[in-house]
This record gives sequence, C-alpha cells and structure tokens, in this order.
Amino acid sequence: MSRAPDEHSAFEGDPSNAGQAGVRHYYVDEAGDPVLFNAKGRVIVGDEGCSRFFILGKLDVVDPNTVATAVSELRQHLLGDPYFKDVPSMQPERRKTARMFHAKDDVPEVRREVFKLLGSLDVRFYAVIRDKRVIAQKVLAYNKEKPNYRYNPNQLYDRCVPLLFQERLHQHEAYRIVFAKRGSKDRTQAFENGLLQAKERFRQKRHIEGTSPIEVVASDSARITCLQATDYFLWALQRCFERRERRFLDLLWPKVGLIIDRDDTQSKGTGEYYHRKQPLPVDFREGDAIGGGDGRA
Repeated sequence: MSRAPDEHSAFEGDPSNAGQAGVRHYYVDEAGDPVLFNAKGRVIVGDEGCSRFFILGKLDVVDPNTVATAVSELRQHLLGDPYFKDVPSMQPERRKTARMFHAKDDVPEVRREVFKLLGSLDVRFYAVIRDKRVIAQKVLAYNKEKPNYRYNPNQLYDRCVPLLFQERLHQHEAYRIVFAKRGSKDRTQAFENGLLQAKERFRQKRHIEGTSPIEVVASDSARITCLQATDYFLWALQRCFERRERRFLDLLWPKVGLIIDRDDTQSKGTGEYYHRKQPLPVDFREGDAIGGGDGRA
C-alpha cells in the first residue's frame, strides 16, 4: 500500500501517475496538536501553546501538477516583488516563505495572494474537528474505570483518519494519499490502518466492498507543494474555531466539501456536518468558550 516519499521539490511525484485517469489524489495534514495533559497529568487544553481543537484535513486535488505549478509560480512571483525584498520571512536564510508557503509564517499580504489563488483552483477540502476539552474529560472518566490506561496523543490523530475518509475510498479506480510526516517516527502503517477502518465501516454500512488500490506516501510540505495548499485551508479553519476569525474560511468556503465538528453534539449525537450548502452559522457553538492557545496560528 505504501512507498517511499517523492524526491520532487515542486511537483507531486511521477508525472505519469499524477495525470493518470481514474487516480484520485488526497493531501493530508493537521492543525493544532493532539496533546491533552502536561507531564503531571493536568489538563492543559486551551493553555498558551496548546490548542483547544485538533483538526485533521485533506485536500482533494484533481490535477496535482497543475496546482503545484500554480502555487510554486506564485511564490516565485512574490519573492521577485520589490515590495517584499526586506520582509524577514522572504529571506532565503530564514527558510520560511522563501522555501515554501506556510500560513503561520507568511505575512498577511502573502496570505491574501495565496487565498486568492486557492479560490481559483480545482480542489476540494474536507476536515474532522475534535474538541480536546471534551476528549480530555472522556479520558479522565475512562481512567477512573481503567487506572492503568495512559492516553497517547497519536490516538487522537489515528481516530480521525477513518472519519476523514469515510465513504471516500470507493468512487475511483485508485487513490494516492500523501500525508504530512509527524515527528521522527514513521507512522505510515498506523495511517494505513485508519484507511482500512474507513473501508470496513463503509462495507458494513453500505454493503459495498472497496477494492480500489491505495498508495500512501509520507512526506513534508517542502517536498510536496500541494501540502502547502492543505496547510492554508487548515489555518483558515483553525482561526475560525480557535479565535472566531472566520473571514479567511469564508474566502475558501466555495472549495469546502465537508467539515465534521465531531464533538459538537448539542443537536445531534454524531456531531455537526457543514458543507457548501450548509455553511457554519454565525452563532456556531454559541455559548461555548472558545479561545486560548493556538498550536499553529
């Protein structure tokens, strides 16, 4: 199922594979962090440096090489603009925007240009949002029943993968999924296990066996340009949930396929589902205290 990361800095791998009819391309990254507790076991969700929400997102890209070319050409254009010549993040030695787009590091003028470009591309964004405050309370309750249980931050990431890919792995002849590396350990197998869970849940629900081959690649945004685009969607979504700044997400909403707010169960036990025809309401999570640490923005 998996293979080694690509060696291409701008494009998304083998051009023959990227342009092959019937192959669907997904690019997966995260926002926030899956940390719930400090070393002493105290809940630190929302504290400075620890996000309130964990988000796993994927970008569905019809033609990766076209998107990668457009994003790379925009970055080169901005680097050559005299307006940015003294901006620290644009200097090569800083290894920030001069190396790749990253919404956290890019100056507002650069972000605006990237958002405009993303709005013109043939992409679709999907995400699963987990409320870490809710997760922490569930873990504490479970610990009372199972005192030896220890929460592992990887568990939160891993449990989001099947949700993110539910009903998304049976419609095309083949899939190529690139996910951003997390830390130094290779977690490709854990990611693949999540995809298998997604396929099994779909089989049980729809009685349809998903037989399409799936190629999984672990890489990073500097190598895989489409991950930079995924980062921007995630940044916009996180700003909306962590800080209630929704203007960035509003710019990209026409490109949103589905946002699952899994732990907002006030109306439905399965959480809230938002999409292009049903955007986030102005009073979403009304009465919920949102704010605090923002592990990304």
